[in-house]
Amino acid sequence: MDLRGLAVNTVVQNKKAALLIGGVGVAVLGFGLGYKYLRKPEKVVRVGVVSQLLIHPLKSGKALSVALAECQKIGLKFGELQDRHWLVVTDDGHMVTGRQEPRLVLVSLTCEGGHVCLNGPNMEELRFPFKQSDNPVTNCRVFGDDIQGRDCGDEASRWLTRYLGAEKTFRLVHFEPQMRARRPVNKVPLFPQYEQVAYSDIGAVMLLSEASVKDLSSRLEKDVTVERFRPNIVISDCEAFEEDSWEEIQIGSVRLQRVMSCDRCIFTTVDPETGIINRKEPLETLKSYRLCQPSERHIYKSSPLFGQLHTVKKTGILQVGDVVYKISR
Repeated sequence: MDLRGLAVNTVVQNKKAALLIGGVGVAVLGFGLGYKYLRKPEKVVRVGVVSQLLIHPLKSGKALSVALAECQKIGLKFGELQDRHWLVVTDDGHMVTGRQEPRLVLVSLTCEGGHVCLNGPNMEELRFPFKQSDNPVTNCRVFGDDIQGRDCGDEASRWLTRYLGAEKTFRLVHFEPQMRARRPVNKVPLFPQYEQVAYSDIGAVMLLSEASVKDLSSRLEKDVTVERFRPNIVISDCEAFEEDSWEEIQIGSVRLQRVMSCDRCIFTTVDPETGIINRKEPLETLKSYRLCQPSERHIYKSSPLFGQLHTVKKTGILQVGDVVYKISR
């Protein structure tokens, strides 16, 4: 083939390649545009406002109200404090909560200057280092699940044992990022496979409206507060139990997906202000009007429902005053 023929052949081949690449590009672009327009657009409706953000660093301990929190996949975080990342256990590693020791609700756990601070009624404040990498890792049991925790030392153990006034010995453990978390799906198949929690009962984020609490209080002899129900996100400017229908919501940059209602137990009968358990109200009143549908009894059994459990689809920052948007398609 002469030089001219070679040049012509090269041009032809290049044109074929260009047409092929162009065709693929158009196909990909067409698929992308088709997906964009075939997919149902999101409808965004304002449904409320964040009125409180509550973190419970110690499981069953006192809530910490914050103006701003980081919403992670595993729950809310404020500085070094992460929701339900400290746990009281017995000597053999079994969890201890306000169900067995109601006065735990009066214990506050905070962090300051690299130290953890424990406070409780008629107790001197105890401070110990946040990081205690030389302390042993304990195997614990939380609702039948195996999980680990870093022991917080003998001083914390003596403080809790003295405060709770029991003959048995109590210890404090801390969940660390490298430890294997619990998977809610092992208990409730409604949760995604990837969902993880530390010492929470089952869900990473619990949401409740002020109006729902007000509705319950109107049926009781004595008003109750949101703190009794230990939510993470409290919503105002909505109707009672409207949160039951929010399957997906956007708050700032955070996207939450509803998984199930929060089924309630005897812990709701512990007064967060006094640490006294009455074993009756408001649980009995909730049972009178907040039971599940018959088709859901295999999930909730006879427990009343109050508040909603969510997974975190998109992490970000939450702030008091943020508008809450319901997402639908």
